[in-house]
Amino acid sequence: MSVLSIADVDVERAGLAVVRGVSLLVDPGSVTVLLGANGAGKTTLLEGVSGAIPIARGEIAVEGRRVDRMRAWRRARAGLAHVEQNRGVFADLTARENLLVACGPGRSPDRVLDLFPELRKQIDAPAGLLSGGEQQMLVVGRALLGEPKVLLIDEMSLGLGPIVVERLAAALRALADDGMGVLLVEQFAALALGIADRAYVMARGEIVFAGDGAALRSDDSLLRALYLGESTTGSGV
Repeated sequence: MSVLSIADVDVERAGLAVVRGVSLLVDPGSVTVLLGANGAGKTTLLEGVSGAIPIARGEIAVEGRRVDRMRAWRRARAGLAHVEQNRGVFADLTARENLLVACGPGRSPDRVLDLFPELRKQIDAPAGLLSGGEQQMLVVGRALLGEPKVLLIDEMSLGLGPIVVERLAAALRALADDGMGVLLVEQFAALALGIADRAYVMARGEIVFAGDGAALRSDDSLLRALYLGESTTGSGV
């Protein structure tokens, strides 16, 4: 059973359909990537899945249980964690305090610090003074402390250098290898496809490709055509 199922979902903004009829699956222990040019509707879809904004139509399920009628906090309890683009650290709190905010009773941030040992060195520094990469590690770590079944992460690489991005990508792959489902939204296709099991491409609010991540990674001409919105054959949709 897929850990996350999105079926025929529409999402609107100001009465306009931004996401139309999107269906995708995330399996446990896998990385699913959602690619597409800026404005394709990727971020809006994630917001609809997490409950940050309502969906207009369709179904969303975590381990077979529908969550699309739940409020965002109930979806989080059901196993969804959403790391948004803006990173959203508590700038005046230390890195340690940012993590402790997310710790439930009896939980420790040690797992996060093992995954991101870079944070140990900055654990008592104000989060607002951390580098962009360290802040991204912090918000991913904070999301993990809720022990989610699925991690939704939006534009992980935004504003970060390639070494940091590779480090974060390796961490996501490790989380999936430990059994978590990961749905990664990215514009940087080479990075995302390097860790992907399954890939989807969105254009103008719709899925235009669904298939194997490695197959898409090896076909530059298909990937370019999908990003440009050109018609393709054998695209998996």
